[in-house]
Parts: sequence; structure tokens; C-alpha cells
Amino acid sequence: MDTMKIIFLGDITGRQGRTAVMSYIDSLENKPDFVIANIENASHGFGLTKKNYEELSAGGINCFTSGNHIWDKKDIYEYIDDAKNLVRPINYPLGTKGKGSQVFDICGQKLAVINALGRVFMPPIDSPWQVVTKEIEKLKNEGVEHIIIDFHAEATAEKICFAKYLAHTYNTDEKALIKGFFGTHTHVQTADEQIYEGMAYITDAGFCGAVDSVIGMEFETSLRRLSTSLPERYEISENPITQINGVEVLIDSTCATQIKRINVTVNNKKESDGVNDE
Repeated sequence: MDTMKIIFLGDITGRQGRTAVMSYIDSLENKPDFVIANIENASHGFGLTKKNYEELSAGGINCFTSGNHIWDKKDIYEYIDDAKNLVRPINYPLGTKGKGSQVFDICGQKLAVINALGRVFMPPIDSPWQVVTKEIEKLKNEGVEHIIIDFHAEATAEKICFAKYLAHTYNTDEKALIKGFFGTHTHVQTADEQIYEGMAYITDAGFCGAVDSVIGMEFETSLRRLSTSLPERYEISENPITQINGVEVLIDSTCATQIKRINVTVNNKKESDGVNDE
């Protein structure tokens, strides 16, 4: 297999994030073979509407990962079972709508994407250590050659430890099954991208949304909530200066060979005109 180029984008947040990401993908001269994006905050900062799902699918995203906010828009329950390129965290209880992994045929190879939630400083959830390893064994038996994991978690130590555990368990000197492990959730990009035991890794890919914000939300509402500890509805920042965070990864048949951080700032005011703002 020739080298495969994969782009993974951090949490898309609101209209500004959606607009910037679609413009960015369209502007790439050397198109990637596969684009993955975390979209749990894509619709006005909370969840993903069907309309935005279809919009981003048409905009060049091949696979959508998510997190604990995936359920925040009610229509998710109506379409998630039919959304073949949308992945929700796999460690929700058995019987939860949607799928925790999806398999794609890329360049004649089977590539699986798994999404999981962490448990440190997060809502109660089933153990990712048990659920993810069980899923990896299942995918391996089905002939999947490459696995990418979006671990949506708060604690950096939990992300690092889980990534190292999976790499030591499933990657060998001859071949790495886990080709990529990317952290999401904090919206702050870390500077520790690396190839570890044949696996591309970053603790947090960052986010795609307004630069002049508090992780995508208006400063004033965040300030009131954090300084008073009183309930306050977060409002998405509408500032057109937008950052695009993520990683570009190259993999071959045996391992990940390269990882580069994506950290681009754009003014998408013109592109945002006429785009659905839900």
C-alpha cells in the first residue's frame, strides 16, 4: 500500500468552526485520503443537528467522531442509527443508539475509527479499557488493518496512559494495528505530537472555532459563570477570526510514519455569509 494521508480535526465549535473547516478542506491542494473531525460541539456549541451533519458531509468530512455532548440536539436520536460515518463514544451502555466504531474502505484497506470517553473528571461511563480492547479484538478478527482512536477525555494522564497501553498491547516491531490515537475535549491543542511504537499520537488535537473566545464560547458569559459559580447559558462566539486545529498523519501498511500539527488562523467572514447558524 502506498502512503495514506489522514487529517484529523479537533472539536468543530459552532458556525465559525464549520465554515472555516469546510473552506480549509476545499483549499487544500494535496487532498487527504481521509478526513476525520470531532463534531460534538458543531451545532451552536452543543451537539450536531441533522442539517449540519449533512452540510459537513458534503463539505469533505469522511468520518465524524463525538463525545459527551453528542446527545445535546434532540434530532440526533432520529438519525444517528442511519448515519454511517458518525461515531459516538463506544463505552456508553449496551443498547445506546448509534455505533462506537465504523469501518471504512480506504485505498483498498480496511480502516476503523473508534470513539471513546474518558472517566477522570467526566460523567460516569463504562470502562474504556475494557470496552475498547474488546472492540479492537473484534475488528482485528474481521481483518481490519488500521485503527484510529479519538479519546474524548479531560485528564492528560489518562490520555497518555491509555494510548501507551494500547500501543504496547497491539503494536509490534513488525506492524502497528493502532495507527493513530488523538485526544479531544479540552479544545486546547497540545505540543506533544509524536510517533510512539508506530502510532501517531497527540494528547489533544485542539478545536476549530473562534479565536477570540473561551474554548469557542463568548468571554463575557464564561466569565460570569466561572467567577460567580451561578448558572449561565454559554453563548457561542461569533468572532470571524477562526482557528483550525488538528493533525495531518501519514501511514503505510505497517505503521504511522509522520504526524504534523495543524494550527491555522483564518478570517472566514466572507465564507460565513449565508451559512446556517444553528
